[in-house]
Amino acid sequence: MKNPDTETYDPYNARTTAQAGHNNPPTSLYEEIKQEIEDLFDEAKNFADGEAIDNQALADAVTELHDKIHDAGNRADTARKTEAKPHDDAKAEIQARYNKLIGNTKTSGKGKVVLGKEVLQGLLTPWRNKVAAEKEAAAKAAREEADRVIREAQKAIQESAGNLEAREQAEELVKEAKQADRWAKRGDKAATTGTGLRSVWHCDLVDEGVALDWAYGRAPERFKAVVQAMAEETVRAGMRQVPGFNVREERVAR
Repeated sequence: MKNPDTETYDPYNARTTAQAGHNNPPTSLYEEIKQEIEDLFDEAKNFADGEAIDNQALADAVTELHDKIHDAGNRADTARKTEAKPHDDAKAEIQARYNKLIGNTKTSGKGKVVLGKEVLQGLLTPWRNKVAAEKEAAAKAAREEADRVIREAQKAIQESAGNLEAREQAEELVKEAKQADRWAKRGDKAATTGTGLRSVWHCDLVDEGVALDWAYGRAPERFKAVVQAMAEETVRAGMRQVPGFNVREERVAR
């Protein structure tokens, strides 16, 4: 580890200025802070060489370097915000304009496209459900009729054995049955396609205990992560006892 008594480092004075030559363009704020942070980071490598701090002078030197890195980081963040502000403002202005048309968030509310579609869908949903129900009823009736004709045709075929005239009549029934079956299939298709409706599936909790057992059995790691997050949130709020957890204190440098 570097010896603070024999080696000192000050990035504020150690850096050579870019203005040394009159022909050099001035460095940007980003380039200046970037160089400073990189110099400080390289200096940190000299101290963080795997050896522990064993005296106060060394601790003071590391503390000073840490504080300089922290300060440089704050100034870099300020510079970032300053440089990004025009772009952020422009993006926010564009977003605000379009949100009035197509927005759909809790903060911006619903734009005219979203509101318009919701209102019109609200009008269309009951009507389309009514039409779909009528088509389903018609398809069901057609299927029942087709099944009836098919049963009659099958029965006629069985009973026509040895009777040519009866067999001829039975074959006509078979043709009718096939036609009825085709119409029934068309009705089924018409009742289930082109309705203008979409299925939305919902899960309504009816038994918490069974649901929790299912959730834990399905994804125990995700379940544990949720419980862990709840416990950490509770501890950050000031609680020092959490059922099922060992709450411990760890002190780290800041």
